[in-house]
Formats: sequence, structure tokens, C-alpha cells
Amino acid sequence: MTPESILADLVAIPDLPGQPNTRMAECVRSHLARHGLECSVITGPEGDRVNLFASIGPRDVPGYILSGHMDVVPVDGQIWTSDPFRLRAEGDRLFGRGASDMKGFLACMIAMVPAFQAMDLRQPIHLAFSYDEEIGCRGVRHLIDRLPGLCAPPLACIVGEPTDLRPVLSHKGKQATELVIEGRAAHSAQPDLGINALYPAAEMLVFIRDLAARLASEGPFDARFVPPGPTIVAGVVQGGSAVNIIPDCCRVRMEVRSVPGQPPEAITAMVLDRLADLVADGTALRVSHSELSSYPALPPPEDPALAELLERLTGQPALPSVSYGTEAGLFHAAGIASIICGPGAILRAHRPDEYITGAELAACCQMLERLAAELS
Repeated sequence: MTPESILADLVAIPDLPGQPNTRMAECVRSHLARHGLECSVITGPEGDRVNLFASIGPRDVPGYILSGHMDVVPVDGQIWTSDPFRLRAEGDRLFGRGASDMKGFLACMIAMVPAFQAMDLRQPIHLAFSYDEEIGCRGVRHLIDRLPGLCAPPLACIVGEPTDLRPVLSHKGKQATELVIEGRAAHSAQPDLGINALYPAAEMLVFIRDLAARLASEGPFDARFVPPGPTIVAGVVQGGSAVNIIPDCCRVRMEVRSVPGQPPEAITAMVLDRLADLVADGTALRVSHSELSSYPALPPPEDPALAELLERLTGQPALPSVSYGTEAGLFHAAGIASIICGPGAILRAHRPDEYITGAELAACCQMLERLAAELS
């Protein structure tokens, strides 16, 4: 089958993050089974979501992982010119949710299986399909934990996020957190009988604002990124139900992005220390927090050989960094050298009328064929 026909099957399944992905996993498995390739199924702790892992070539020899996520972001509130879950061709453009991010790469991985099998690989190519990447790379963590029982320690991982098929060396880390501040409800005519949760929440917002300014001036800095230093922002505030009720709860959602070498948790910890002070000074009755999503930064590969390999395979010079995050940081944290390189453009992702082109799919398949030739 062609990558276009496989992509049509993948796009037709609206596999949203945080939901069961049985249909999508079965679609991928059935395509691989046509070529006699069996998958290992790695079920996540949720019980209704799975990762898939398959190998072509000798498993006891170090090889390369091709990694991509099966889930896509929702289309709620977006205006599409056609059904986002039915692949539509217009000239060379193929429209559909996930076409660039990143079912196009998955389609190329699957389409190249017969070619991989025909090449008598001396070193294996592993295919990794993960779930819930769009809400914090949740699924791939369980796949990575299982790798020692699935294959020899891999040489490297290529994450096929859309980069215009240009190798990308690094990205920032991220942690998103929800802060919960609890007070006590009362009638607004007697505010002294209550504890207004909005006021300590406002103090937290000011603290986050001031911390953001401090990070912008003090760093640490990494010139590969724009902006070059870590960032922290408050993105959502929810509290209160009526003007005549003293609010007894307020929630603040915030996000940290940090440069390689600085865990985002270190910045979040500063905010959590200030959050705890709200109870100590009596401005809040209780406080709590929960992590919404998190992944580590990806530093550039220590060995330039991986970047040189991808530059040779794609014919394009490597980019030092991108502003978005990927599961590559998790593979790196597990000791597997990682790089990002895939078809399509990130500027098309998460938007209405997302698309990839037939030429981009063909170029990706050529890159993967060249990789296999190097391992044969």
C-alpha cells in the first residue's frame, strides 16, 4: 500500500488523547500484519490505551527506533472546509487531522516495512507507536520502560514530528501544573466570615509574573532558543460563582518551559514553596497542586554522528532547536540518543485544514530507505 492510502486509514480514526485507542492500534497492527510483522502491545496503566512496538532485523543487535504518536488534538471550535477525519486530496495536498502531526510519518513507517524486510538488515529498525503524546507524552514512558525486554539497547531514536524533514537537535522541557487554593464561602454582606480564595490566588499570579521577569533577566540562557531562557506563564484562572458569594476555591493553571540542563520541576518548586506559604500566613485554608503534563528537555546529541547521519539522509542541515516539545526528551533521558525529523510542517499542526503533501511523504520514504540501506 502507498503512504497516501495508509494515511487515509489513519486519519479516518479520531483517536483523541485521554480516550481509548483500540481502533487506532488495531488499524496499525493490521497494516503491519499484512507483511507478517508482529507487534508487541504495551498496555498503559489506564487499561484502555496501548503502545505498539515492532522490529525488522535482528533484535539482539543495537539499531534505530522510529518513533511517532498515534493520537491527535481535537477539532472542537475549528472551522474546516471538509470532514477533518476523512482524508481529502486537493492537488498534491492531503487534508485531514493529524496529516502533518504526525500520522504522515506513521504512514511512511508502515509503507516502508516491505522495503525494510527486503534489505537484509544487519542492524534492526524498530517501529514505536505511542499514545497520549498530545497531553504530555504519557504513553511512550511505558514503552520506554519495556525496551530492555524488547530489543538490544538502541543506538538512537528518530522522532518523526513535522520538521519539514530537517533534522532538529534540541527542544525545551515543559511542566504544566494546576494550583488549587481553598478558602471558605460566606455571604458577601459578611465577608469577614469567609476566606476569599481569589485574593491569595492573585498573590500567586503576581509571584508567577515576577518570577517570569526574574528568569528572563537571570537565565540560565541557551542561545539556541527564542527566547533564550526559561519561561513561566499563568494561562488559566477559575474561581468564584456569583458576586454575592465569597469564593471558596480558585484554580490557577501554569506552565514552565526550561532549557536543557535545567529541569522544569526546579522552577515549579519555587511556585509550590510560595503556595505553601499561603496556609502558613493564614490567607488560604488549604492548598494543593497536581501535574497536568511534563517532559524533559532534549539537549543536542553529544556525539555528532547522529546529526551527521540525518543530514546525509535528508540532504538538509540540522536546525539547532525548535520551540515545541516531543517524546525525544524522554528517550534521551533513558540514555538513547535522539533527534527529531519528520515530514510536514509544524505550522500546519493543530489548525483547521491541516495537510501534508504527497511530495513530503515521498521524501520521507526516501529518507527511511536510505537509513535502511546504511544498516544493510
